[in-house]
Amino acid sequence: MEPSESTEDFVAAGLAAMGIEADEVELAVARAAHELFWPPIQELLDLDTSGAPVDRVPDLSQPPCR
Repeated sequence: MEPSESTEDFVAAGLAAMGIEADEVELAVARAAHELFWPPIQELLDLDTSGAPVDRVPDLSQPPCR
């Protein structure tokens, strides 16, 4: 079984388990939204912020880490 086919089955089964009926068009829209939004989300999750300074007592009237 192709990975995309198992993913399609998993999503459809998950929606059905929650009582949501989705036709092929709705699944295609969900797939397109995932393809559009997931790469930038993954970049944010992979971003290494360990070198960024931390404001212990932030002054919210000022920009961060002035």
